[in-house]
Amino acid sequence: MIACVDGLTGFPKALETVFPKTQVQLCIVHMVRNSVAFVPWQQRKQVCADLKAIYSAATESESEFNLELFAEKWDKQYPSISKSWRSHWANIIPFFAFPPEIRRAIYTTNAIESMNSSLRKVIKSQQIFPSDAAAFKLVYLAMRNISKKWTMPIRDWKPALNRFAILFEDRLHI
Repeated sequence: MIACVDGLTGFPKALETVFPKTQVQLCIVHMVRNSVAFVPWQQRKQVCADLKAIYSAATESESEFNLELFAEKWDKQYPSISKSWRSHWANIIPFFAFPPEIRRAIYTTNAIESMNSSLRKVIKSQQIFPSDAAAFKLVYLAMRNISKKWTMPIRDWKPALNRFAILFEDRLHI
């Protein structure tokens, strides 16, 4: 229904091709990280606060207005930031069609990246697998161990799930 992706080129198009009904949302955390990658530490707090005004706006139009304010303030020093947000805007704005309880559930890919990182650590120690079954078994066992660490529920998941059930009633069967 919704796919939150990082900035990999072509990934949104591939998702839309394979899953045409899926709404693609860029990871806001990645957008912010990429935005401040070349900002000195002394100004990161200010830049992040101004970026927060963009992604935490109540509506798309308010967000666009905040992006214009951001550009007026920061484009002389960091023109690539507002340019990046504008070039990715089509995959940022789906976020604003959802109420706050869903936004909190879909704004980042960090949970998936954490899982992938843990899997890479396990697989890195085993460079050669005697069979495909052995590789699948290692991944399965690693996932069982990784999932034991998942003690925190997704923030505001129940209200988000209720809203998903309304928005996607033809595809979500609870």
